[in-house]
Amino acid sequence: MIPKHEIDGARMMADLAAIAPFVKLSGTAEERRSLDIIRAAMDAAGFRTQVIEHDAWISLPGPARVVAGNTTLTAITHSMSLSSPPSGATAPLLDVGPLPGKAPLPPEAKGRILLVDGMATPAAAAVASQAGALGTLHISPHEHLHEMCISPVWGSPSTETAGSLPTTIACTVSLADGTALRERLKAGEALTVTLHAEVDTGWRKTPILVCDLDAPGADGNTPFVLLSGHHDTWYEGVMDNGSANIGMVETARICAAHRDAWRRSLRVCFWSGHSHGRYSSSSWYADEHWMELEARCAAHVNTDSLGGIGATVLSNAAAMPALKALAAEAVAAEGQPYAGKRKTRNSDESFGGIGIASMFGSISSQPPGGVKIRNELGWWWHTPHDRIDKVDRANLERDTRVLLHATWRLLADAVLPLDNAAHAADLLAALDPLVAPCAARGLRLDPVVAVAEAVRDAASGATSDHARMRASRALVAIDDGAGERFAHLPALPQPVWAVLEPLRGLAAAEPDSQAARLALVSARRARNRVLRALADAAAALA
Repeated sequence: MIPKHEIDGARMMADLAAIAPFVKLSGTAEERRSLDIIRAAMDAAGFRTQVIEHDAWISLPGPARVVAGNTTLTAITHSMSLSSPPSGATAPLLDVGPLPGKAPLPPEAKGRILLVDGMATPAAAAVASQAGALGTLHISPHEHLHEMCISPVWGSPSTETAGSLPTTIACTVSLADGTALRERLKAGEALTVTLHAEVDTGWRKTPILVCDLDAPGADGNTPFVLLSGHHDTWYEGVMDNGSANIGMVETARICAAHRDAWRRSLRVCFWSGHSHGRYSSSSWYADEHWMELEARCAAHVNTDSLGGIGATVLSNAAAMPALKALAAEAVAAEGQPYAGKRKTRNSDESFGGIGIASMFGSISSQPPGGVKIRNELGWWWHTPHDRIDKVDRANLERDTRVLLHATWRLLADAVLPLDNAAHAADLLAALDPLVAPCAARGLRLDPVVAVAEAVRDAASGATSDHARMRASRALVAIDDGAGERFAHLPALPQPVWAVLEPLRGLAAAEPDSQAARLALVSARRARNRVLRALADAAAALA
């Protein structure tokens, strides 16, 4: 029986109150003081704990303001924005609407400050940087200004990725102020604005708290479940991500009390650098511990922003295909149907390239309606208003029950609950519309379909953790990692089964055209990448 009745809401709220006052910016003393409180709780639960410090590229926004004519507007700047010169950065304002848009930016975007709809994002920064813009001025969807990290580089930059860091200055103003600027432009005013932004960006030491507890009889080869979430915050960040940290502690504490039932070990990691380093700690950990994670990590359960006030919807909790059934079961136990959604490129999902199946992140969300905030986590997300009054005890208990349900089954089931058949079926569904058009352009996908069907049919009969983990490695790596196992895809929206993009390009090309011939070369290589992974999955299941 899953020991969900042992969740203690009063204890969780007391633990949350202990870390709530700290502003946990990555690499700061306050972050470390809060982490020490978490570490003491994990020590008390019986875990072996260590704090690892590593170098990370961290960007902490400072003061900002925007001057338009004789008017000074309240504004914030963003993590990974450039700093402005001491006198500010001045240029004509060009209204471009949402970024990235369907059409490329006009040539006159070069050297301008772009007025952009919506919160600052890596995608917007990438488009503006590529266009040679001086800066971006974002219009918030309401009166609140949301802190954001605008780098599209996943983790700390490398020799290969440093050139993709933003080259613009980014600021955000309120909906009212941004709309007023837009109206002035529509009225024909040639409006020049000045961005003032101070951003402290550079290498600094950041901590990772790693907590381990072994299953009975475990040795160096025993699989472990990775339960993780970020500890750094914007402002106090009591919902994002203090409540998730406390949900992790409570889940770990209860699981540890019943360790005699475990079949697998448990590793709990609290990351820094999520908010201010674009997932720098989890990506560093994935790189530094690649071999161990590849050999032993059974699955990843991610946690973010649990128990928000008004967060009544559980049906959209994310999971990779192999863990969708487990997510559905955990949500159904709380009386809600599960629609589910695929995992996307966010929330310290740094392990997909290794091939580790993952679930969750945020578990609950706000109901439809009102202003849409990313992941529907509440208007206070990434603002100074994210304090302890934004966490509902009953919702926190409920979300922790969902988290505990999934974590317990991954630890205690006789066979690891990875549904590789569902993952293979998901690939087959993505391949289906490509088979006929690719064949018409010279590439037969029948061998790929045949092996994927064989993997699907064999998966349900696999009765060992090793077989299920090895098959999952192959499938996840070509799904979430697009076949790149040793680096990280950009922090930008990725298509479903991105590894199939060359096949989609071939299917869309005009037959017998130069574009089709070029696409055929790329598509053959993508086909081979998928075939190789499926062969590995089939061998594991055999």
